[in-house]
Amino acid sequence: MTGAAKSEGAPAAEQLAAPSVAEAEAPPVRHRNVTWQDPLVGAALARDLSGLEYLLAIAESRIPPPPIAVLLGMSIVSVEPGQVTFGLDVGEHLYNPIGSVHGGVFCTLLDSAMGCAVHASLDRGQAYTTLELKVNIVKALTLDTPRVVATGQVVSAGRRVVTASGQITGPDGVLYAHATTTCLVFEPRPPQAPASRSAGNGNGHGP
Repeated sequence: MTGAAKSEGAPAAEQLAAPSVAEAEAPPVRHRNVTWQDPLVGAALARDLSGLEYLLAIAESRIPPPPIAVLLGMSIVSVEPGQVTFGLDVGEHLYNPIGSVHGGVFCTLLDSAMGCAVHASLDRGQAYTTLELKVNIVKALTLDTPRVVATGQVVSAGRRVVTASGQITGPDGVLYAHATTTCLVFEPRPPQAPASRSAGNGNGHGP
């Protein structure tokens, strides 16, 4: 007798179907709780302090850290005029889909270290913003290295434009990334004179 062979037991469709991602056994769930304080309170205090004074106050816990630092697990290790070092605790919450720390974390850590180095060189009332950021990642970062530091230092300080460089290194001095940045400096705004009011009946209108 001729004809197609048939499998006994489960239907052919079930035999050929591979288990879906949803059907696969789910891995254990991790949790990370993050708490922070109102960032605008600390930002308001910066107006009356030099950059160095402000960053020292954060490092010494006299001013709460910004939420991004708490979220990622980074903190200020040391502050000097024109140079700031951040520490980062490496964790799975920083991983990308291929099993290592996301490149955006490198960028954020270096942007923070270099930007704060610029901030630490500014006088009271001055502010800054990042104009350009270039990061070179030279080595993958995993849980095998539980903590790294990022050091930023001012390279050139002009009246309006400041450049800085930074490096991320491990405890053994291994380089993971290096970067450069250009920042724009804002001068303090002069106090504004009260708006003059025309003579009248006290509500801005004439008699």
